[in-house]
Amino acid sequence: MRSKTSSPAPLTKNEGQLALLVLIVGPTAVGKTELAIQLAERMSGEVVSVDSRLFYRGMDIGTAKPTLAERSRVPHHLIDIADPDEILSLSVFQREAQLVISDIHARGKLPLLVGGTGQYIRAVTQAWTPPQVKPDSMLRAELEKMRDQRGKEWLYERLNSLDPGAAANIDSRNVRRTIRALEVILTTGRKFSELRGQGESPYHLITIGLNRPRPGLYARIDARIEEMFKQGLLDEVKGLLSKGYSPDLPTMSAIGYRECVKVIEGTWSIEQAKVAMRRATRSFVRRQANWFKETDPAINWFQAGGPGVAEAMESFIEDAIHK
Repeated sequence: MRSKTSSPAPLTKNEGQLALLVLIVGPTAVGKTELAIQLAERMSGEVVSVDSRLFYRGMDIGTAKPTLAERSRVPHHLIDIADPDEILSLSVFQREAQLVISDIHARGKLPLLVGGTGQYIRAVTQAWTPPQVKPDSMLRAELEKMRDQRGKEWLYERLNSLDPGAAANIDSRNVRRTIRALEVILTTGRKFSELRGQGESPYHLITIGLNRPRPGLYARIDARIEEMFKQGLLDEVKGLLSKGYSPDLPTMSAIGYRECVKVIEGTWSIEQAKVAMRRATRSFVRRQANWFKETDPAINWFQAGGPGVAEAMESFIEDAIHK
């Protein structure tokens, strides 16, 4: 078993083969952050975040972003790389992640891709080619008009009727992604889900899944939400609004932020916001499970929370490298 002071893991499976990439997936609040840090410390690794909520500066408490103390233990990448009013597209993220991973390899370190945003993970690990369809401003304006007239729910149902596969992987509250999918479908006449090209993975990929029994996971989610409010989530959202960030921004629709906006506006009480956050986070966990299934033979699942999990993960990775 490798100690913190030992040499890093080899970056290729065998001489001349693909560069090694360890992927750690699992539902929100399962404990990926701490275990990834422990694993990086043990294997001379660096963490590459693939959680789309962590991209944005000033959105720390509501996203459960790794603290500065946690980030000081091992290098973290692709956190705080955009302002809340910037939209980091899938293709831009894919390019940035590939550059970061290449740099980590060049320095003789082990990249650990960590997160729970399925489409961003697949874009990197499966060499997705995002649909190359230029925005149609007139069509987009018409779709936004329909949203205003009929509601975002109608817009999402329209997508579901045209492309159930795309709808299954889009949060019904994410109007920006719903409109983009409809835009691509109506422009090309093809399903959005079918236009996503997939190539050979550029990496020797070892995938680790972390899980907990649902009751325990939901208890952690509830405790995290309570802690967010104790840490000042409402003040964080007030601060973003005071800087001029609109509550209608896609980033402000993230769980925790949209609920706090309602509290600040006087529409909801704090307790109502907490209830809505708990409900939305449980729904998010179920969507994550659609991306990374416990029956997927490519994912090697570990139960988080038990003794020696990091050591067991390290041992598994070492064995997989040398097979």
